[in-house]
Amino acid sequence: MLQPAQNPANAPKYSPNPNPYTPPKNVSAPLEQATIGRSVVIKGEVSGAESLYIDGRIEGTVNFADSRVSIGRNGVVIANVSAKEVVIMGKVTGNIQCTDRLDIRSEGSLTGDVVTPRICVEDGAVVKGAVEVRTAQSQNEKSQPQPKPGEAAKPADSPKAATAAAGAGTAATLAHGSKVMYNESN
Repeated sequence: MLQPAQNPANAPKYSPNPNPYTPPKNVSAPLEQATIGRSVVIKGEVSGAESLYIDGRIEGTVNFADSRVSIGRNGVVIANVSAKEVVIMGKVTGNIQCTDRLDIRSEGSLTGDVVTPRICVEDGAVVKGAVEVRTAQSQNEKSQPQPKPGEAAKPADSPKAATAAAGAGTAATLAHGSKVMYNESN
């Protein structure tokens, strides 16, 4: 019997790898994060547009308006911090202003005033200072000019409406046993 000639197009293709599965490649961009190492000391202003992890020491100001600032377990920050999100695992002395969330972990310590829409304080964390939890909307209202003396306030600016707006969408979470000391000031 004659066998038909092998046509390369019809020939079976065998893979040298017995497992034909290939995992999908991640399409997402790598997480960009700047790191300040344990032995690094910075005095002055630190700002940027990417996330920042601090395991060293910063004295001055930290401004990362659209990003996350994380203070590691070895981190010491003696500065006012302004960021979208702040995570404290080390020691911070200074005021914190967040546009999204403040998270103080169990080994974290904060001495200073806080303004944020959301806050989480884990069991064992230490907070000393004023804590103001308010929505982004109420932060914008506070920055708007107040009516001049003798001018009538709009009905929407009534204290009852302002209280309802300030209470809407705010959150504060304190774990059992957390030490929180605050001053109430207007």
